[in-house]
Amino acid sequence: MTETNPLLTDSALPAFIAIKPEHVAPAIDAVLADYQREIDLLTSGSAPRDFANTMLPQETLEMRVERAWSPVSHLHAVADSPALREAYSAALEKITEFSSELGQNRALYAAVKAVAERADFANLPRPAHTLVEHALRDFRMSGVALEEPARSRFKEIANQLSKLSNEFENAVLDATEAWSEKIVETQLCGLPEAERALLKQYAEEAEQEGWLVTLKQPSVTAVLTYADDRGLRERVYAAYQTRASDQGPNAGQFDNSQRIEQIMALRHEGAQLIGFNNAAEDSLATKMAGTPERVLAFLRDLAARAKPVAQRELAELADFARAELGIAELQPWDVAYAAEKLRVKKYALSEEELKPYFPAEAAIAGLFAIVERVFGVSFRARRDVEVWHADVRYYDVVDAQGKTIAGAYFDLYARSGKRGGAWMDTCRSRYASAGETHLPIAYLTCNFAPPTKDMPSLLTHDDVVTLFHETGHGLHHMLTEIDLPSVAGIDGVEWDAVELPSQFMENFAWQREGLALFAKHWKTGEPLPDELFQRMLAARHYHAGLFLVRQLEFGLFDFRLHLEFDPARGARAMEILREVRDEVAVVVPPTWQRMPHAFGHIFAGGYAAGYYSYLWAELLSADAFSRFEEAGVFDRAAGDAFRRSVLAVGGSRPALESFVEFRGREPEPEALLRSYGLAA
Repeated sequence: MTETNPLLTDSALPAFIAIKPEHVAPAIDAVLADYQREIDLLTSGSAPRDFANTMLPQETLEMRVERAWSPVSHLHAVADSPALREAYSAALEKITEFSSELGQNRALYAAVKAVAERADFANLPRPAHTLVEHALRDFRMSGVALEEPARSRFKEIANQLSKLSNEFENAVLDATEAWSEKIVETQLCGLPEAERALLKQYAEEAEQEGWLVTLKQPSVTAVLTYADDRGLRERVYAAYQTRASDQGPNAGQFDNSQRIEQIMALRHEGAQLIGFNNAAEDSLATKMAGTPERVLAFLRDLAARAKPVAQRELAELADFARAELGIAELQPWDVAYAAEKLRVKKYALSEEELKPYFPAEAAIAGLFAIVERVFGVSFRARRDVEVWHADVRYYDVVDAQGKTIAGAYFDLYARSGKRGGAWMDTCRSRYASAGETHLPIAYLTCNFAPPTKDMPSLLTHDDVVTLFHETGHGLHHMLTEIDLPSVAGIDGVEWDAVELPSQFMENFAWQREGLALFAKHWKTGEPLPDELFQRMLAARHYHAGLFLVRQLEFGLFDFRLHLEFDPARGARAMEILREVRDEVAVVVPPTWQRMPHAFGHIFAGGYAAGYYSYLWAELLSADAFSRFEEAGVFDRAAGDAFRRSVLAVGGSRPALESFVEFRGREPEPEALLRSYGLAA
């Protein structure tokens, strides 16, 4: 079967149409067995260790695993099925166990260490030097120095954590899919035409009459922002905010409570086994911030500036809701609804007024035009590439000389079997071997409202910002010029700096010069009127304080959860969350709300003790973009410098060094405060 297995073919792109769940196990078994044979040969050799005979073979082996595993992992996220889920989970356990064994392979560690101890090690090119340093660090953090029984226990912890994280994510997806409510036409009051069409489409997909509210993100946003029916808003809020928990309409059915306890206990135990006091310190070993004290000081300094602003914003909103909407006491399920009404009143601006100017196809074309002006690369659609769904499109990324240097899959619309949210992930890494350069390929995934029979997909401006954000991650991956996958693109970049390119790109969605390229009415072709753009700008900082304290709530909760874990007391997730909300929140949800139970970023993603990274990187991105504000939005010299100093070098050197090369100095927080309208 391995001879005909599409996961094992040496093709430039995955054969998605041919991939079946039954291909997963034999493919992963084959690549891991091959990997182990090669490592055994490498470590048994007696030749003097050097970079070429010790490090490059490992990069090749990692690339083979990526080629087999990346399509499986991606399909699990965007086209899930019971059979695929089962195959994915079983293979993930094997990969995790293999990685744990590899991380504790002392013969391999000694071989890498020998490379670092060579007299000519300092003469290696910077990417190669960094690769060796990162490998030695990762060995230490994998417990290579541990003796039994700690050594086996550390491997067991890694395997259990991988399994629990996967189960956590599956529970959230299942809980999201499990709830829906059929509504009648009178309950549509307040919802704009596009949102009504979306709910009708959900009903048709479920083979029902009328309209169907679901917990998919576009549906939740539509109801909470526009529905006049307060009872409907409350039910949707309650169902969404209690997903995968012991509360709400499906209480206990997909409950992540025990998984949170287990994940936190295992992370803490694992961190202590390798010499850290807690999982927060373990996390910071690979981040810019360095110490818990620095992270907490950063978050609390922002909170001190943002909370008074948020309190004023909420008081104004409550007064408005009472006077204008008849809502005597503002509840969490009223906030988005009242905020939209107040925004319309203050700025004569609503998302519905803007959406006709942001049809998805035009937004994509505009994004590509901006990327070409700033970085000198273009996206060219290809029709001959296999995809996993009819909505997906593929693009070659072409440089100024017409040479294809990368590629990207775009999967933009929400649907059943697809994980919520937006993300970029790696399909193929850049790698040069035996005279051949393998091109970097990215997956860019969003969950926008899909087109309906009568209307194209119309994006909110927030959706446009999200599209630019994920493309920023994609550019970081695709424009790398480093030939070693482990330190190319986003790989090897400190986690609290990895959002720099993505948040940097968001700024272009707010510039008049950028919007002029694509913001045109889908029916008339009329450009976004300047008067409407000025109202957009005036409203840009609307409720910036409320948004920022929400991000600070997430960041502080996550960090304290990992910093303060005590095995004798357990995770205390809801207790710590209450304390954090007492400190920074102004909108306090009901006691039955269970935000942690669907917080996939920290329990099923890479943001454990690192959610603060969004704000940390936003400081970097705001300061980086200020160079464009000084030189010109499409200034090619600045674009080339950002590409050369940040995007091209990936993780081959510390992010701070890359930033300083681009900006000529260390980052300054004033730009971040200005971006939120909070500067003194």
